Amino acid sequence: MIGFYDYTVILTYFSLLSATTGIVVSLSGGGHPYYGCFFLLFCGLCDAFDGKVARTKKGRTKMEMDFGIQIDSLSDLVAFGVLPACIGAALIRVSPYLTNMLEGLPVRWETASWKFVLHAFLVLYVLAAMIRLAYYNVTEEERQSKEKTARKEYLGLPVTSAALIFPFVLLLQYLTKADITVVYLAASILTGALFITPIRVAKPGLRGILIMVGIGALEFFLLLFWKVIGK
Repeated sequence: MIGFYDYTVILTYFSLLSATTGIVVSLSGGGHPYYGCFFLLFCGLCDAFDGKVARTKKGRTKMEMDFGIQIDSLSDLVAFGVLPACIGAALIRVSPYLTNMLEGLPVRWETASWKFVLHAFLVLYVLAAMIRLAYYNVTEEERQSKEKTARKEYLGLPVTSAALIFPFVLLLQYLTKADITVVYLAASILTGALFITPIRVAKPGLRGILIMVGIGALEFFLLLFWKVIGK
């Protein structure tokens, strides 16, 4: 078989499998966006440690390292680009509040047409995620050819931040008891814009990664409590 299958790439493979499962779950039946969010959080957990795990193997060939870089970006596009967009699409489909709001707009346009426009914003979010990932790849390759030190900051919001942003937005559903579909769409637009805005974001060290993992774990258990136990 072509490809590599040792432990250095296993977390990236798990992330992609989780993302794909989350997409299917979110869009199946009547739509299950909150269940899809659990898979998004798991993708974030895998991404937090995949690089560190890969670097534990000594003597990796250049092909092995390049392969790991390529699949990491491809997996991130699905996990933190396509999956959040599918969760948003599921929210649009199951939201009675949004349907009523669109039907009450003064501009007489079919509800289906308005929803098409809203889905277009999600598509643009995925596009922004792809641009951010591609830009990071080419600039990182150029940086490594000139510098030997590790990167200290990112230019543009990393796409992996989606793993914490969108679960937090979904938690607002239970904290406010209100339909948060519009808020989710607004968060998608803002997050996508930040992906391609040249803001400088400090690269987290191990302590920062562990803090983010802790935040993700808290979001996971709160969503689990309200969705499964708190019914």
